[in-house]
Amino acid sequence: MIAQTKKKKWTNYAFWFILPALLVYTAFVIVPTLSSVYLSFTSWDGISDNIRYIGLDNFIEIVKSPRVHNALKNTMIFAVSLVILENIVALALAILVDQVRWFRNLFRSIFYFPVLMSGIIMGFIWMIILNYNFGVMNQLLDMIGLGSLKTDWLGDPDFALISIILSTVWKAAGYYMIIYLAGLQGIPQELNEAASIDGANRWQQFRHITFPLLAGATTVCVMLSMIGSLKIFDQIAVMTDGGPGFATETLTYIIYKVGFGELRQGFGTALAIVLFLLTLLISLIQIKLLRKREVQM
Repeated sequence: MIAQTKKKKWTNYAFWFILPALLVYTAFVIVPTLSSVYLSFTSWDGISDNIRYIGLDNFIEIVKSPRVHNALKNTMIFAVSLVILENIVALALAILVDQVRWFRNLFRSIFYFPVLMSGIIMGFIWMIILNYNFGVMNQLLDMIGLGSLKTDWLGDPDFALISIILSTVWKAAGYYMIIYLAGLQGIPQELNEAASIDGANRWQQFRHITFPLLAGATTVCVMLSMIGSLKIFDQIAVMTDGGPGFATETLTYIIYKVGFGELRQGFGTALAIVLFLLTLLISLIQIKLLRKREVQM
């Protein structure tokens, strides 16, 4: 009886400790989320008091809109490309850094440095690098005698999407490298030494030992990479503004353009709800698939 009384007393204390954070979370997350669900069924310009309920019209327009279909296609291209490239580059960098004997911390810092820059700054840097008239990329092509390959990297619909993808990989790979590096350092060296004694080469050791034991790190990196790619915004805003035309417009960017540029907050909020559900669905599928291959040490 005394133990139950003490437990109840500590439970009451715990509630009062949690209450301030709960109130803040409710005010800034739960209430705006519920408001967004309501606004997705309305026609509102985001400024006036005139909020008109229109039912499912916003969602019907989303299903029928060619612009939304194009943005969804671009979003999926970003997601698939970034998840694959970021994780391949990050894993390669992690393996490289893990095997370096001298200046290991220096190499970690160099590869991680782009992560510290904001997406806006990174976008400006790459916008200058890829500029058609004075950009480093085209000047380099001139220097090596390949001036015929000079391209308006951000102004050509065929190259704008690729340019943003590659620049984003450059920025984000260092972050996932740290996660993979932590996973690599948690693998007992005795396993690779035993495999080497049995005649396994480097590739066989990586394929049958290292990669399976990195399944936990892979799950985390793939999940974070996918979520980040689905909500990519800064680089597009700075480098192309969704153009040329609508070549690089994604769901996140169209939400911003429609909601704040065209003053259609109701439609923009409905798009945000769709993006949230899409992200949730993909995340759940990924977790289910990736968890199956994780190995317990």
